[in-house]
Parts: sequence; C-alpha cells; structure tokens
Amino acid sequence: MKPGLNIGDTASFARVVTERDVVPDLFPDADVLHGMPRVFATAYMVGLMEWACVEQIAPFFEQGEGSLGVHVDMSHVAPTPPGLTVTIESTVDAMDDRTIWFNVVLRDDHEVISTGRHQRAIVQWDRFQRRVDTKHLAEVPA
Repeated sequence: MKPGLNIGDTASFARVVTERDVVPDLFPDADVLHGMPRVFATAYMVGLMEWACVEQIAPFFEQGEGSLGVHVDMSHVAPTPPGLTVTIESTVDAMDDRTIWFNVVLRDDHEVISTGRHQRAIVQWDRFQRRVDTKHLAEVPA
C-alpha cells in the first residue's frame, strides 16, 4: 500500500436502501425468507459496510493491489425500511503490513442500526487469482 493511511483516519459513506436490499429478496430460492419483513437485510448491511471500508482505503492501493474482507463482528439492532439512507462512519483502528481493522457505526435517517469491527487483508490480485485457479481446478473429494 501507498503511505498516507493512518490509524484514526475516518470516512463516511452513504447509500439509500432499495427495494432489492430486503430480507425476503436475499435468496429468491429460500422460501422460508419470503414471509419476513421487507427491511434492510443484515447480509446487505455487511456488504455495504465492506464497500464503505474499501472506498476509504482504495486511494492507497498500489497497482494490482486490493483488499478482501476477512473478519466481521457487527450488531444489527434496528430495522431500516427501503427508501431510508444508511450512512457508514468508518475509522481505521489498527494496521500492519497486510491487514487493516476498522471500527464502524451505521445509522439510518433515525437511529444507529449497527456497530462493529471489520478487518480487510491487503492482497495482490494476481497471486490471489492463482490461488483461486488452483482451488477451482482441484479435484473435489468424493
């Protein structure tokens, strides 16, 4: 990574929850979810939080470098219906050569909906893709 990212750096990222970001639409083939409330799904919340953290560190990636989420520890304490905006405040909490930890707080237009921590690993895409290719080509055990 390029220098410049520091512990304590903060960023803000926001997105409007859409009709597609709700629990019943998470897995179309999961009939058990279809009768659940049409509120922001935790899985989409985690994805949005990851997106926010990537946006914060992307300016510091070297050519061919990126990051992958490797740890998530978050609450989801309040419902958010479609149409409301979720804002993520991320703070770099710890760093070493290959990983970055973030503290995150997510709010909708009314209240805090989540707090937690997220860790991202810095990777070289070509090396990562070789690992994926090796796994993909490996025989599946019987």
